[in-house]
Amino acid sequence: KVILITGGGTGLGKSMGKYFMELGANIIITSRKIDILEETSKEFSIYNGNVLPLEGDVRKHSDVETVVKKSLDKFGKIDVLLNNAAGNFISPTERLTPKAFDVIVDIVLKGTYNYSLIIGKHWIKNKCPGVILNIVTTYAWTGSSFVAPSAAAKGGVLALTRSLASEWVKYGIRSNAIAPG
Repeated sequence: KVILITGGGTGLGKSMGKYFMELGANIIITSRKIDILEETSKEFSIYNGNVLPLEGDVRKHSDVETVVKKSLDKFGKIDVLLNNAAGNFISPTERLTPKAFDVIVDIVLKGTYNYSLIIGKHWIKNKCPGVILNIVTTYAWTGSSFVAPSAAAKGGVLALTRSLASEWVKYGIRSNAIAPG
């Protein structure tokens, strides 16, 4: 399988990428920081699969298109999209600036939408089955103090996931959300 992981250079994305490689997958890891991606790629060189580190900002449609194009050029397909890129501020909501709120919502919700739509359209056009796995958190259901932008964005990702699952099942595209922890 070929798995594209947003936010794949560190944290949960890196851990999942490592496990996918242990299972024999080829992975694409992407984030805004190419130096971190290249370091992670070197760490993963002990596995049999291939790693393609690609710099890109999930918030920018053109960056996402470029990452997807380079991924398809390298591997010829993408089987799984793992929307993992995230951001958060721990802050009382009344202290947040509009820009702080926008940055988190743009990374989490808009980034998930950008990748899901671009790869989903590719799968539909080419009649490819696919899997979209979106990372959410328990407060997507419950809300939580001091993380309002993230809770709102993750709640949006949950609704987007359910919407895509109901629309795209006819194309063989499965969409699911998990809350690790």
